[in-house]
Amino acid sequence: MKKEGHPPYQNILFVDTATGHKFVCGSTLQPKETDTYEGKEYPVYKVPISSASHPFFTGSQQFVDSEGRVDKFKKRYSRKPQAAKQAQDKEQEEQGKKKPAAKKTAAKKTATKKTPPKE
Repeated sequence: MKKEGHPPYQNILFVDTATGHKFVCGSTLQPKETDTYEGKEYPVYKVPISSASHPFFTGSQQFVDSEGRVDKFKKRYSRKPQAAKQAQDKEQEEQGKKKPAAKKTAAKKTATKKTPPKE
């Protein structure tokens, strides 16, 4: 295996920018900034969200949306009561105007010409 095929694996200090929480984890990242943590110097990588600040892990998850998905759909795509009534009235009027079509029967050919036989 080639030695230059992969970046070096090293311990990196990850800092959560939202809470300031720090933790060390192995990675192939190559940050330029360094910081001391527990008496040892590590390269530092700043993360916007970690398990220390994410609402799912902290338990402070807030439900902004109190409606369910089905309720949202019905609310968005349902007709207004007036519009629904007008559409229903229009359908009834159209049904009242239209009469069922009478069945047409095929006309039979009754008259046929007979030509006299040639002598």
